[in-house]
Amino acid sequence: MTYDIIVIGGGVTGAGVARDCALRGLSVLLLERHDYNYGASGRNHGLMHSGARYAVTDPDSARECIEENNILRSIASHCIESTDGLFVTLPDDDIEFQATFVDACHASGITAEVIDPSLACTLEPALCRDVRGAVRVPDASVNPFALTHANVLDARLHGADMLTEHEVTALLVAGGRVEGVRALDHRTGLEHEFHAPITINAAGIWGAQLVRLAGIDIQMFPAKGTMLVYSQRVNQMVLNRCRRPANADILVPDGTVSLMGTTSDRIGIDEVDDMRVTDAEVQLLMSEGEKMVPQLATTRLLRAFAGVRPLIADDSDPTGRSISRGIVCMDHATRDGMEGLITITGGKLITYRKMAEQATDLACSKLGIAVPCTTATTPLPGSESTGNEWDDFNPTHKSNATRRHGTCAQNIPADNATDRTIICECQHVSVGEVKYAIERLQCHDLVELLRRTRLGMGVCQGKNCICRAANLMAQMSGDPEKSLRDLERLLDERWRGIKPIAWGTALREAQLTATIYQGLCGLDQAASGRKEDQP
Repeated sequence: MTYDIIVIGGGVTGAGVARDCALRGLSVLLLERHDYNYGASGRNHGLMHSGARYAVTDPDSARECIEENNILRSIASHCIESTDGLFVTLPDDDIEFQATFVDACHASGITAEVIDPSLACTLEPALCRDVRGAVRVPDASVNPFALTHANVLDARLHGADMLTEHEVTALLVAGGRVEGVRALDHRTGLEHEFHAPITINAAGIWGAQLVRLAGIDIQMFPAKGTMLVYSQRVNQMVLNRCRRPANADILVPDGTVSLMGTTSDRIGIDEVDDMRVTDAEVQLLMSEGEKMVPQLATTRLLRAFAGVRPLIADDSDPTGRSISRGIVCMDHATRDGMEGLITITGGKLITYRKMAEQATDLACSKLGIAVPCTTATTPLPGSESTGNEWDDFNPTHKSNATRRHGTCAQNIPADNATDRTIICECQHVSVGEVKYAIERLQCHDLVELLRRTRLGMGVCQGKNCICRAANLMAQMSGDPEKSLRDLERLLDERWRGIKPIAWGTALREAQLTATIYQGLCGLDQAASGRKEDQP
């Protein structure tokens, strides 16, 4: 129960830190109170920033983004779709800003090519026809779930212990030093103590609450961002409004759907674990999105969701738009007189690797270890090669499985008809892929299965597939009651995202889902029966 490093937080940054530490030969333990990608790492629009969005307002962040953009294309190729991006000037926007924007991009090392608006409409037919200006930049789309799990997998392959459903309840402090943590295992109800000379806080927006356990104060700014998911991939390139960062100015293609984002509003820290998307946020995103892509007005909405950016506080800006997205690495020994504790926060999804490198460099210096970082040149599992290794792989779900798992998809069982059977038609998830997620990716329930395979995230929002997945998991675990509870939980999770846009087709689909699972399957009666049996 003693390690060199304890990492707290199972988002992409925490997973990246664990991987970096493990690659340098350190013994490392990661603790996550829920599941990987529970926070902002699983609640974003999947944009792999070129840095262009911040070139004018936050040039340091812009440079970090473009540097990491180039690195991730090499080490995480299976997680990325190289769409390129357009920054477009609409009639409501100031065309003079375009020149300022391009100059700022070039100053930050970002390729920014001014193109004719007619060419922009040819490259992206979904664009409105009255575009006044267009700039092409190297934006891309990234699968955040696949990116995090690739880091988790590599950390484990290099000896790291990675524990989900373990909530840190205390930091063990003695003589002005954090010497370890006490954690509650939510699966067993038991508490355990883990010891290490260095603890790295990568808990995102919850990081301020964590360090408070050691009497340390960090002023965080919980910036809520709401996004919409459309049922079709209406755009092929990432689309941005060419203006200073504002609400509803990004549309990202992601597989078979498009994501519209985002808002930015400060919320109370007590709201972070129970965020609600409001009608006003939905209406704002819809109305602004339709200005850029008119087709959105007639495209069905699948769901709405929100995440919280872990920004360092700046009370002068109620939206958080002016707060830097740069990396913040805190050595609490020099900042607060508390040895053995490091906080890594801020940044972007795309800069997670650099954040992990900075935190691990600091930890190594404290441990007296001089081992260089290799994560910028070592491919993640799934991105080791780009050859023709898929020629003999089952073509039915080849493209979808490879985007989720890359070359690791070759480990998905596909030797018989049962394993090749597709149980989620929207995302082409096979029985074999479910088995792979359970056996290799620390998948314990249906919600975790969703994050690892995207099962239930397609057009039907789980209506046709999650009962099949629940049955399969019941067979594998031998615990049908747990699978039934998991089924209820996943249906609740899917409804939570549908409720804010529950009108028209979305509402009819939700009613059909309720009819299937309540009227035909009697799920509500089963739940009621279990409550009556409880003492």
